[in-house]
Amino acid sequence: MTDSLDLSNLRADFPVLAREIKPGVPLVYLDSTATSQKPAAVIEAMNNYYRLSNANIHRGVHTLAEEATALYEGARERIAKFINAKSAQEIVYTRNTTESINLVAYSWGRANIKAGDVIVITEMEHHSNIVPWQMLAAEKNARLVVIPVTDDGELNLSRFESILEMGPKIVCLTHMSNVLGTINPVAQIAEKAHAVRALVLVDGAQSVPHLPVDTQSLGADFLAFSAHKMCGPTGIGVLWGRKELLEAMPPFLGGGDMIRRVTLTEFRVNDLPHKFEAGTPAIAEAVGFGAAIDYLVSAGMGAVSGHEREIIAYALDRLEEVPGVKVYGPRAERKGGVAAFTLDGVHPHDIAQILDTRGIAVRAGHHCAMPLHERFGLPATARASFYLYNTQAEVDRLVDGLYEVKKLFA
Repeated sequence: MTDSLDLSNLRADFPVLAREIKPGVPLVYLDSTATSQKPAAVIEAMNNYYRLSNANIHRGVHTLAEEATALYEGARERIAKFINAKSAQEIVYTRNTTESINLVAYSWGRANIKAGDVIVITEMEHHSNIVPWQMLAAEKNARLVVIPVTDDGELNLSRFESILEMGPKIVCLTHMSNVLGTINPVAQIAEKAHAVRALVLVDGAQSVPHLPVDTQSLGADFLAFSAHKMCGPTGIGVLWGRKELLEAMPPFLGGGDMIRRVTLTEFRVNDLPHKFEAGTPAIAEAVGFGAAIDYLVSAGMGAVSGHEREIIAYALDRLEEVPGVKVYGPRAERKGGVAAFTLDGVHPHDIAQILDTRGIAVRAGHHCAMPLHERFGLPATARASFYLYNTQAEVDRLVDGLYEVKKLFA
């Protein structure tokens, strides 16, 4: 294991990891791609907000309102620093990655996409980065063009080169696949897209929690991610966008806080980022998000990604030992901590249910990536996903569990 993370002390920070699923059967949580577990510091920060500083933000001058506003905006500042945004004004709070992508599709897309324009997605996208663009293309009579995935689980970049000749308006891609674990070369793709004057939107739901992500070097124009996948609470996410793009985009929702002035006949929008944050927001969740950022910064994102590289390399080696197991995606050095796999003769849902009896939590299904599963001729996969708190001993328990599954279906 890596020396950069003190796993015994770190795991003690996460209360749920001490749970037994049934007497004598401790939890092995291998579903962090769906949602991560939360350290006590995040839980306590949210509790303290509700216990001591609960008030609405931006609208009051009393002590509690000022404290709540400082906590809410302080979290935004820390998020901006975490991804090296030029300004906290570029950090827009949303409910999740899905809403962040929809915001761009509805606001930028409906203002800039017209009939015949090309929108590019990839074959490995989560539904959240497919359906909004399908909806926009249908509404505007635009063309949706797909970068295919190779048999090795990577993007077909030669096909992307030919797609660029169509003059796309926007290229939308995941930074890291939630099924294959593939880490896409976003900076390279963005450079080529910008050469034909296309914008680039990146789904960072899987990358921002697991890798050091720097918006200045990433090359993207928009980046979407969620707190709940990075030790934070559910119900809050972020859209980062280049300031000049966000300033030019029309509001997404109308109501309180997104306005500077309202009459009965017209309104004037507020400054960024409040222009896109109508209504009372998820204040406690923003407080928890800020605490999660503090936790990850303390751990060190380089240490987190290094730990996961070791875990996934070990996991792939161990899974290869199990007869009938097939893991999808590239080699360990080209992917994150995700292992989607099948086992001959056993449905992924059966795998997950049997593993659960041994305290091992994995995901089974299409993982909101049905087109990708169709690409490989699969109805579903089982998926083990790893984070900063997972150990090689937990990988061993997964493999032992798979041998038990094989015995039951022999």
